[in-house]
Amino acid sequence: MSEFDDPNARLFGGDETEPEKTEEEEAFEYVYGRNPNRVSALKDLWYENLMLKIKEMELPNEEAKMQMIFKLTCGGLLDMLGDSQEPGVAPEVMSGLDIFIGLALTNLRFKVDLLGEQQKALQQIERDKFKDDEEYVRALSDAEDAWWDIPQPLLDMRNPRDAIKETLRKYGLE
Repeated sequence: MSEFDDPNARLFGGDETEPEKTEEEEAFEYVYGRNPNRVSALKDLWYENLMLKIKEMELPNEEAKMQMIFKLTCGGLLDMLGDSQEPGVAPEVMSGLDIFIGLALTNLRFKVDLLGEQQKALQQIERDKFKDDEEYVRALSDAEDAWWDIPQPLLDMRNPRDAIKETLRKYGLE
């Protein structure tokens, strides 16, 4: 809750006109909608010490300072993410993050949207060619899994899985 939220608004009909949110909408809002608040909290947590540390370093120019600020901030956030997980779950969470970073970097390198391309391919599967929804959903799932191993023209005929692994290797994340 931000400092501007009125905790008594519901008592006076403050949000009665808002439609009920689905569970997915609430989850999305919690995960992404609160990020500006999280950024403010992290600024209060780290900014002062970060700036002191940067001043202590003898960096050659403003660009080097900006890069160091970025790296220290990301490092702190990644440490916090790792520390916030149960020890048995943390490696899986970080592995998922690594794969997502690899996907994003592969998209950047080849100027593609692999998830969007996968969706385009899946949309070519026609529902009426299957006897029921269960068979259709199974076919979609199988095609979704198989797509990652099919060479793609947008990736210079690499398959997406190999292109992402190649990217992860470059950063020592495979």
